[in-house]
Amino acid sequence: MGQYSEKFLEHISQVRRYASHTVLSYKNDLNQFELFLKVHFGMQDGHQAGPAMIRSWLAELSRRGVARSTFNRKASTLRSYYKYLEKSGVIEASPMLKINSLKKDRRLPVFVEEDKISALFEQTAFGQDFKDLRDLLMLEMFYTTGMRLSELINMKHGDVDTQGLQLKITGKGNKERIIPMLGRVAGIFQAYCLEKAKKFDKDAAQWVFVTDKGEKLYPVFVQRRVNHYLGKVTTRSKKSPHVIRHSFATHMLNHGADLNAIKELLGHSNLSATQVYTHNTIEKIKQVYKQAHPKA
Repeated sequence: MGQYSEKFLEHISQVRRYASHTVLSYKNDLNQFELFLKVHFGMQDGHQAGPAMIRSWLAELSRRGVARSTFNRKASTLRSYYKYLEKSGVIEASPMLKINSLKKDRRLPVFVEEDKISALFEQTAFGQDFKDLRDLLMLEMFYTTGMRLSELINMKHGDVDTQGLQLKITGKGNKERIIPMLGRVAGIFQAYCLEKAKKFDKDAAQWVFVTDKGEKLYPVFVQRRVNHYLGKVTTRSKKSPHVIRHSFATHMLNHGADLNAIKELLGHSNLSATQVYTHNTIEKIKQVYKQAHPKA
């Protein structure tokens, strides 16, 4: 990679404190871009590229049929990169100023209906051993807080306040937020901690959630468990922690929760990211209207 690319990645990692997987995505995007510049223009460092060169790379991505979301993410990487170079005085103006992203396809968040989520908790026979309590607590945490997979995995015991009934969540960019915790979930948490302490030594004490062997959870483990339980109540192809997050937000909105409150609970940086859930509610209203109105 070019020297300025390396400095940029160091900046977003150490100064902006982006998540490691986000930094890796930026690195891969810049590597691909600079390889394209080297092959087609004989250029060793992307900081010298002009708008025409950038458009050539983006056109190549389009010809290869990359998804719009992927295209826009790569364009966003370059936009951030050149903004950094401009602020650092390396270039006078960003070559991305007149390069637009593609219009996104509007996709409604996938969620599980409220009665099916209720059935999951009411009809699944969770035991009182370590594994069952862990799985139950994971599902409850996802559905009662709307937290992300990475936020659940990285939760520490010090982040849980059972007396104050609140959780400290560390989200994207290491931003912290405090969200409420249901008393019922606090009870499950305490029962789980007792079983966990019986089963493992103090090395497993830092992280709230651990595997069957007492090690810190990893994404695939959680995804498999969530897929297993959601498979009991829904036939949807997507059965992931993020689907439960979508379900949490949609159900909250359906019950009259304020959109700004949902934004804070989810840890969104701006309201536009939260507003997508209003489309789900509108679709539900349309369905009820068609079924109920005499002229529909």
